[in-house]
Amino acid sequence: MTVPHMPVTEDELHAFVDNELPAERRGDVEAWLAAHADEAARVESWRSMAELLHARYDSVADEVVPKRLEIERLAQQPRSWIYGAIAASLVAFIAGGSVGWFAHGAAATPSAFQHFTVDALDAHRLYVVEVRHPVEVAGNERAHLQQWLSKRVGYAIKAPELDGTGLKLVGGRLLPGPEAPAAFFMYESGSGERYTLYTSRATTDTTQMRYASQDKDGALFWADKGIGYVLSGPTDKDRLNQVARLVYDQTEKVGG
Repeated sequence: MTVPHMPVTEDELHAFVDNELPAERRGDVEAWLAAHADEAARVESWRSMAELLHARYDSVADEVVPKRLEIERLAQQPRSWIYGAIAASLVAFIAGGSVGWFAHGAAATPSAFQHFTVDALDAHRLYVVEVRHPVEVAGNERAHLQQWLSKRVGYAIKAPELDGTGLKLVGGRLLPGPEAPAAFFMYESGSGERYTLYTSRATTDTTQMRYASQDKDGALFWADKGIGYVLSGPTDKDRLNQVARLVYDQTEKVGG
């Protein structure tokens, strides 16, 4: 078997998994993988993860990007919100309290909590399906990511350490928020489940966590000292609460 003389790059390996590699290069990459068992195993793990993500999220992968998530809107003044109907009914859950409905169809003016949570869930659903480009800055550049996002959102922010829950930092990106720029972090479990943390300035304060769901995704919202947080992931409330509590403990300590 002939091993290609031209080095195989990381980008080519990802393109190989995504079936985006030029046909004339595919044979070279296959030959290289046949001669590098460790790399072949790594590529196969990517392929398996991609299949899991497609199985779970293909129903939302082709949705139009909501205007509120267009990065150009960061330069605009804080918007006035007009919601005709919320795409999916959201159920509010106050920890230790009662359950109530946010909205059904055309509702009264949505609350700050609703604005914030809808934005966060939309961002979660948009980016968790990405295999090659889920984030702007990778998790192995944590220090740079934290410094950059802190500067853009206007307060000190750190990507929580969630290894204790089996979640590794994938990375993060900058997004428009309801009133100001938002920081967005993505985490991934060994089985491929993804959780995201969305944080920005908030006009409401509530240290009690509120639960919301949209299709197959759940979210917990809380706010403190003018900063709002939404942790999004699968709808398992117990698991979501476990991760959210760890995030809360760390963000409370750093004050951002």
